[in-house]
Amino acid sequence: MSLIKTNDLQRIFEKLDKNGDGLVSLEELNWLLEKIGTQISLDDLESLVGKSSLDLNEFLSFYGSISVKQNNNSRSTSNEVVVVEEEEEENEESDLVKAFEVFDLNGDGFISCDELQKVLSRFGLWDENSGKDCRVMIHVYDTNLDGQLDFEEFKNMMFLTIS
Repeated sequence: MSLIKTNDLQRIFEKLDKNGDGLVSLEELNWLLEKIGTQISLDDLESLVGKSSLDLNEFLSFYGSISVKQNNNSRSTSNEVVVVEEEEEENEESDLVKAFEVFDLNGDGFISCDELQKVLSRFGLWDENSGKDCRVMIHVYDTNLDGQLDFEEFKNMMFLTIS
């Protein structure tokens, strides 16, 4: 799983904090988790978090803790370094496939500008005045110039963005 930058997490927090009180409720957090494909009951989420809402620092800590848990789950003893590296590569590929599927709304194996815009809007990350940016974002990584991203182009974009 790739780590999300703090400023991006802050933007997500601000979008989730609909009433602007500086807190994200468990309902708002659960909505986000459901949008990214994680199903958890509010009771389980409250048990995990230990409170009914999170401020920005707690939200960042929550993200950090789930990122660390996912990274630790794929690690073993030092005798199994090769196996761990293979598992990490497989997990990374699996995470990328899942992420790609989030954007590939019609399941045709491509991410179109329209699909990208819809998903970004769903997450509250789309500015209506940015229509041209969507085409530019796709064009930058569209190596075969068909106007959409296939999985390999998406994977290259993600690796270039992370590094």
